[in-house]
This record gives sequence, structure tokens and C-alpha cells, in this order.
Amino acid sequence: MQIIGKAEILKHVDVRAVLGDIENGFKAFAAGKAQVAPVTHLGFDAANGECHIKCAHVADDSVFTVKLATGFYDNPAKGLPSSNGFMAVISAVNGTPLAILQDEGVLTDLRTALAGVIATRLGARSSAKTIGIIGNGIQGHLQAKLICELLGYKSVVIWGRNAEKVAALVKTLGSELPAVEVAQAPTAEALCEQADVIVTTTPSREPLIQADWVRPGTHIVAVGADSPGKQEIDAQLFAKASQVFVDSPSQCVEHGETANAIKAGLVAEADLTPLGEALANGAAPRSDEDITIADLTGVAVQDAAIAKSVWNSVERNSARP
Repeated sequence: MQIIGKAEILKHVDVRAVLGDIENGFKAFAAGKAQVAPVTHLGFDAANGECHIKCAHVADDSVFTVKLATGFYDNPAKGLPSSNGFMAVISAVNGTPLAILQDEGVLTDLRTALAGVIATRLGARSSAKTIGIIGNGIQGHLQAKLICELLGYKSVVIWGRNAEKVAALVKTLGSELPAVEVAQAPTAEALCEQADVIVTTTPSREPLIQADWVRPGTHIVAVGADSPGKQEIDAQLFAKASQVFVDSPSQCVEHGETANAIKAGLVAEADLTPLGEALANGAAPRSDEDITIADLTGVAVQDAAIAKSVWNSVERNSARP
């Protein structure tokens, strides 16, 4: 079994190829062609931390993936990254562990951001111009960077609870995306007044966006509520939405933003549109006045897709003379 470190892993990541692989994983999942185990959650309240364990196998793939990811949100103040973890690549033919991808969380961060790209492309109105990012951490950075790079957005506005960190992120993105206008919003409400697409990327346990702040025509990509107790958006937004996309219906009704809306009686499970189904068949038509929501709790097929892509690249390069 190989143990492959983060530096080596990053040499084998083709972002555009992985984007397509993840999209195909969502389609396979929606079509019943993937096994996805229930998510295991561990919480460490005293350390403001959590651990997720996810595993999946897509039909006909020669490997499957088991992923352990941690998020300890006080780590940046200690000079440590908030995300960490690894992915195990295992043979689906004979059960042999083939590799530990000791990615320190970077593959989880990347596959999460690429799901945001997919959800933005699927749900945003064609005239959308400005991305609003709620949050100033790793995911806020990646969502802004990749949505602009892969979808061509030229305007980003960011708000987070730490104004100094937001300012630093604005500066970083400004240097990485010189053709993009990047600005700091003074409040979350001000961000909602400017953004056509709002991406929420925090571990918040209370709404950061109120329903009456969101303009008609806005598409919301909710990323942060990936474990029980988390919430970033007002559940009343679901009552205003013309369509709600969910990466995993079972996960979203259990612990996503959707779970909060279902508990409040604002939406029913039957009203939800699986993301993979919409990718395969097309989303329902939306007007420029419709509000739409994509609830992304993170599905193990994303981990299977990115881990397989990296492993295949490692294998190909190892086979070269």
C-alpha cells in the first residue's frame, strides 16, 4: 500500500477533469448506480471541532474510497489549518488497500468547492454577474476562486464575521484574479443587495442570511451545514424558492439547510430535486425573478471521484519508463 503526501497529490490533480468526474458521480448517485454509506459524525464541542467519515463506490469502478475529514475551526488562531484528513483508495475487485492519500483535507476542500461550481452553473440565472461569498476561510476562498476561473464571473463580494480576515481574503483574491473585481461587504445584508449568487461557507449554527434580505432572482448555494445543528440561511427562504436542489436527499433532510426547513413545515422531501437528476435531465426553467437554492451537504461520490482521479494519475505516471 502506498502512502502519498499532499505535495505529491497536488501534482496529480487536474481540476477541470475532476469537475467532470464529480458531475458524473452525482449523476450516477441519482440514478442509483452508486453505493453511499450513511455519514458518521463526531463532534468535539470543547475544541470547536468535528470529524466526518464517508465512503462510496460507483458502479463498475475498480476502486472505492473511504474518507476521514476533520474541521477544527479554532485552528487558524493556533497557526494550523482548519481542515485535515485523508482518503483511502481500496480495490473493489479484491478488497486490497491500495493507497492512503494523506491530503490533509485539501481534496475534501477542492471537491466541495467544485460542487459549488456545479451548483452555481446549474441554478444561477443566465444574467447573473456577481458572486457573494459568506465566510472568510478556506472554502470561501476556493469557492470564489474556482467559480470565477471556471464559470467566468468577474465580480465577487465577501462578508464574514471577522472583518480583518475578510480584508485579507479580498487582497489575496485580488492578486489571484486580476481580471475580477473583489470587494468587502460591510454587512451580510449589504452583500445580499449586491449578489446574484450567494455561496455560504461557514460552520455557523444560526442563520447569517435573513429571508427578506435576498433579492428576487438570487441563487443560493449553501455549503456549510454539513452536520447536525448547523444553519447558515433563514429557513423561510425555502418558502420563497421555486426550486431546491439537494446533493443527497437523505443527507439534506437529516442535517442540511433543508432539514431546518422541513422541520418548520416550509418544504417537503417530495419537493426536492436531486442535483444529479437535474444535471442529467436539466433543471426546471427559472425566471429572472425566481429564488433558487442548492443545499450541498457533501456526498461521498465526490470523494470517490477525486480520489480515483488522483490514484489513476499516480498509476499512469508510475507505469511510465
